[in-house]
Amino acid sequence: MDGDDLRARLAPSPDGDVAPVLMPGVWDAWSALLAAQAGFEVLFVSGFAVAGTLLGRPDVGVLTQTEMAEAAGRVCASVPGAAVVVDADTGYGDAVNTVRTVELWEAAGAAGMFVEDQVWPKRCGHMAGKQVVEREDWLAKLRAVVSHRRHLHLTARTDARAPRGLDEAIERGRAAIDVGVDAVFVEAPESIAELERIAAALGSVTLVANMVEFGRTPLLTPSELHDLGFDLVVSPLSGLLAATAALGGAYARLARAGSMRDALGDLATFDQFTELVGLDRARRLAAGEGA
Repeated sequence: MDGDDLRARLAPSPDGDVAPVLMPGVWDAWSALLAAQAGFEVLFVSGFAVAGTLLGRPDVGVLTQTEMAEAAGRVCASVPGAAVVVDADTGYGDAVNTVRTVELWEAAGAAGMFVEDQVWPKRCGHMAGKQVVEREDWLAKLRAVVSHRRHLHLTARTDARAPRGLDEAIERGRAAIDVGVDAVFVEAPESIAELERIAAALGSVTLVANMVEFGRTPLLTPSELHDLGFDLVVSPLSGLLAATAALGGAYARLARAGSMRDALGDLATFDQFTELVGLDRARRLAAGEGA
């Protein structure tokens, strides 16, 4: 699926309603295959997750544009039937750099991108100490995306709520709507009341809610968020945090016991893993039988 397909998914039905879309965060082909196996058709490549898994570093602007594009390309190739939205941080520079980001994301097969207004080097939206650029600098990047994209679904993300207040974040959202973005994402509102204010002010466009476990925003279901006016829901860290706990536990047990023989129920089987990564298809291709 591409950006046009995602726009269609988020468009109101004849009765005026919208079915909310939940995007799990992924970071590589393996996590994308697992998410697709679970039934997700729209995925989100999280910069936080890619920085942590690819580099072993925090989400503080150390991940480069090309590293993210390469990760996105592997994800898109592994799940060709899915729409993959890829975090683009601040566009990795000014409007000129942002156009280059658009080109790289489209070449990777992305269906959409998030572009935010933080000062570079940015940091995770639920960390303290964030700063944002002047409004017009961000809007220039959004205009560059709108004028140069082919099909990318564009989400305008503002982190202004923490450093400059919710009123400024809402004003930035209104300005982004005037530019022609597809969705607006006010990062890290801290209550349902704040979510309600955002929806009341910006409800003319698709609104994004970011559900980060242990973060600043209350954790709500897609149905609950839909009732508040938010129809594109990203859960960027659920898989990453679960995998971290599972891997950490397995390695600790292996180090302690020297074997997993008494904990096989905690593991996927060998055949389950090879099925996930397409061993049967590879064998058919090797035998000349086609896909």
